[in-house]
Amino acid sequence: MNFLADLFLKISGGNIILLGLYGGIVITLLNMIGALLVLFFTKVSQKLMDAMLGFAAGIMLAASFTSLILPGIEIGGVLPVLAGVLIGAFIMDLGDHLIPHMHFIKGKEGIKSERLKAVWLFIIAITLHNMPEGLAVGVGFGSGKLKEAIVLMMAIGIQNIPEGFSVAISSMSAGFGKRFYAAVVGIRAGLVEIPLAILGAWLVSVMKAVLPYAMGFAAGAMLYVISDEIVPETHRKGHERLATFGTILGVVVMLYLDIALG
Repeated sequence: MNFLADLFLKISGGNIILLGLYGGIVITLLNMIGALLVLFFTKVSQKLMDAMLGFAAGIMLAASFTSLILPGIEIGGVLPVLAGVLIGAFIMDLGDHLIPHMHFIKGKEGIKSERLKAVWLFIIAITLHNMPEGLAVGVGFGSGKLKEAIVLMMAIGIQNIPEGFSVAISSMSAGFGKRFYAAVVGIRAGLVEIPLAILGAWLVSVMKAVLPYAMGFAAGAMLYVISDEIVPETHRKGHERLATFGTILGVVVMLYLDIALG
């Protein structure tokens, strides 16, 4: 951990914005690795997919508390963090209702649009759900707690691998294109994490008072995604048990990373 912290300090010169940029690049690259796996694996059992998504949800769930909510409370107290959690969940819900997009389970959501093709509605949906992850990493680096931010970055990056693969394989299964195009869809949906990481780092670096609110906001947005999308997705075909154990494994991995590397 000290090596990574020293490396990030060296290549960024301690610049918060650059730290956010590099953190965003790392998690986006790991998302890309996951998406590119579709070039080698064209068929994956639904059971495995649900277990993988459960694992990603477990990491996000634990990271929301260990890397965002609890540190935010230490910095600014419980009320600003709780306010941020509620605002983050509300904004994600608002986006779900207003921005046209499509889920594999619920179908089309948001304001109806006949101009957007199904593939773009799908990409918008995934992009919406990747935004909290990039924001969380940026806020983590912007907080000045470098070791905690790197742990959060690694956790988000690890869960981005199965998430990126899931997006790519799902887009191919839905008939949005062959393997290469499916990989591009997965990669493209994750690119939003870089500017969101920069934005998160910049916001909390120029307005320190907003930090506990921002940490709660990022956590609330991730918790919304877990409950609104990932859990229903993993439970829709009778694989609740595997998905649940995947979630528990994700929580265990995140807690281990937090203790071992933090």
